[in-house]
Amino acid sequence: MNIQFIGPALKAEDDGVIYLAHVDGKEVQCHFTYEAIEDIESDNLQSDPIQQFEAHKLKLLSIAEAKILKGLVTNGVVSIFTNDIQV
Repeated sequence: MNIQFIGPALKAEDDGVIYLAHVDGKEVQCHFTYEAIEDIESDNLQSDPIQQFEAHKLKLLSIAEAKILKGLVTNGVVSIFTNDIQV
């Protein structure tokens, strides 16, 4: 499986973040909920969800990659929730 994270980070309707990826040539939206972004490092919370995402981008994208590899993409979207964050 070929996964390329191409971005950019965009604010989602729920105040989370959408980050685009190409998976085997198809576009997939990686949706990180606001709560998941908050929980990635709640002791050092940024005022803006995109800033918080950028500060922890590698860890968050690795979580998205793991879910993609497990086949958890539905209708072109993989969602990352609080329970996906292991702190």
